Amino acid sequence: MATTTTTTTTAQDRVPRGDVVAPLHFYVPPTDGSNPFNNIDPPPGIPERNFSYQTLPVTIHDIRGHETSFTLDNDAFQILQHLPPSSEEKEEGSNFTSDASITSLYYPEVTSLLLDTIPDSNKVIIFDHTIRRTTPAAPRGPVQRVHIDQTAFSAAQRVRRHASSPEEAEKLLQGRYRIVNVWRPLNKGPVESFPLAFASSQTVKDKDIVPVEHRYNDGYTGQTAGVLHGEGQKWSFLSGMTGDERILLECFDSWAGTGKDEKVKGGRVPHTAFEDPRQRADAEGRESIEVRALVFGP
Repeated sequence: MATTTTTTTTAQDRVPRGDVVAPLHFYVPPTDGSNPFNNIDPPPGIPERNFSYQTLPVTIHDIRGHETSFTLDNDAFQILQHLPPSSEEKEEGSNFTSDASITSLYYPEVTSLLLDTIPDSNKVIIFDHTIRRTTPAAPRGPVQRVHIDQTAFSAAQRVRRHASSPEEAEKLLQGRYRIVNVWRPLNKGPVESFPLAFASSQTVKDKDIVPVEHRYNDGYTGQTAGVLHGEGQKWSFLSGMTGDERILLECFDSWAGTGKDEKVKGGRVPHTAFEDPRQRADAEGRESIEVRALVFGP
């Protein structure tokens, strides 16, 4: 009698693995030479932005198996693994759908994580978070544009905005301050679609980074950075991320380029979601949360 073998496909088996060439969307300056701006949720008749993007094929290296090879000081990103489930996940009916629950339960865990992970850090101020889901009704989906969330100007502005007093802000600005995003997936299984790509800071030249005014409806204007495609940029991603893993994305480090610590190579990491051409047409949509924090010390 013939023997029938049944093969079971797991969620991990469906995840695209290994290096891949995929399209990334890079900044293109305004054609009229004006300063670039980006309006957040503009009213009718007001343009969202005055610049554009070009799509280019880029080799993106899968760093699965080499997670410990990257640090904030060297690359401006770092992978953390084997973290316990968060209290926010355990709250009945929440599952990262309640801003109040995220603030009261998840923020303290992120604060502890940053203080425990970043050497000599002594103070953390979390100033916001964003949930991204790929469902049609989701307010925000994965961002498929290469960018950096903050610049030197906006980092100092954030310190002054979120410190407890002007006096505290000026004192904090005298020491080392950083903006670090803590990024994690919310999918119950491994991430199959729209993974996050990031470029090692030391492979990105200053001339490739362009400040962009980031204008909010409440009158606040900050800065983000558009990123030009440049020779030598080394892009990576972590295939099949799970809920017990985090990516730390350093958007700014006040010590970078100052010579105060020769280990600090760049302090700003371009990043973007991307569509892996190998992903299944019916792959589960990626869900994620990024928490943005000011980190101080030493």
